[in-house]
Amino acid sequence: MVLLVSSVTVQAFTGTYGINYGRIANNILSPDEVVTLLRAAKIKNVRLYDFDHNVIKAFSGTGLELVVGLPNENLRDVSANADHAMDWVKDNVQAYLPGTQIRGIAIGNEVLGGSDEFSGFLLGAVKNVHNALDKLKLSHVVQITTAHSQAVFDDSFPPSSCVFKDNVVQYMKPLLEFFSQIGSPFCLNAYPFLAYMYNKDQIDINYALFLPTEGADDPNTKLHYDNLLDAQIDAAYAALENAGFGKMEVIITETGWASHGDENEAAATASNARTYNYNLRKRLAKMKGTPLRPKNVVKAYVFAIFNENMKPGATSERNFGLFKPDGSISYDIGFHGFESSSAESSLPPLKV
Repeated sequence: MVLLVSSVTVQAFTGTYGINYGRIANNILSPDEVVTLLRAAKIKNVRLYDFDHNVIKAFSGTGLELVVGLPNENLRDVSANADHAMDWVKDNVQAYLPGTQIRGIAIGNEVLGGSDEFSGFLLGAVKNVHNALDKLKLSHVVQITTAHSQAVFDDSFPPSSCVFKDNVVQYMKPLLEFFSQIGSPFCLNAYPFLAYMYNKDQIDINYALFLPTEGADDPNTKLHYDNLLDAQIDAAYAALENAGFGKMEVIITETGWASHGDENEAAATASNARTYNYNLRKRLAKMKGTPLRPKNVVKAYVFAIFNENMKPGATSERNFGLFKPDGSISYDIGFHGFESSSAESSLPPLKV
């Protein structure tokens, strides 16, 4: 396979704050109403998990910047057939440019680190989609990424000891090699909420919520961490450095906190969700890096716009939204919803 590698690096993320637009629900606003909601909130960066044409059309002419998704179930076909990759890019990306500002394509989601059902198709899909973009002269406009879960890592504490799992390395190394050639970042879905839920005995909830705390020290680097998200990001940087990709940028493609959960999910409360998401906005507005990479400004897409009532799994899975299905706010972190909400705020106004 001949690889056409563009010499121009494209940035899919402008600013530091974005949001995920999940749609596993039967009661949420129409795409046009979502655009109105996001513009009112001044959220410019939006990630989709698919390539629904009604959604892509709704963002045309809005100034909002989209990352569209190639779902996991499409990877096999796009990996096996370069013509199919070209058709996919023409039909779902090129056809909507420049009206809709599609800035990126997320190839699969959390493919590595779980079952290996799609692992063998990821790199082929990435290369075929990149080559299609290159042939269409779009590789300087549209960035290719794939988001990983924490499941790709071994030993993420202390951050400096983090490495990729043995069973992930065979897929991860060639993927990182290609991403380093085309200038793509390492995308991580990082949830202090989940880390705290699984390790309540070891983690202070204030550390997970960006609240005042003793924090944690990395004995190897002597760096001090005052919040868990920074530690999770630096663990990813350490794993990349260990694998030979120390210059690659880490971007958070999902993070959030559930506002409601099952009996065994006591941390999933509206108060905690509001605190996390409010403090996350404040953290991102500072345009600061992490202790290990102080010059790499942290960028994150929050999960998610809506509570999604048809998501399977624990109750928390259906309660990550900053907004309720009707567009009113789930709780107040400084965004205005469509109508007055019962969510009251004791938080000071946020200056971003």
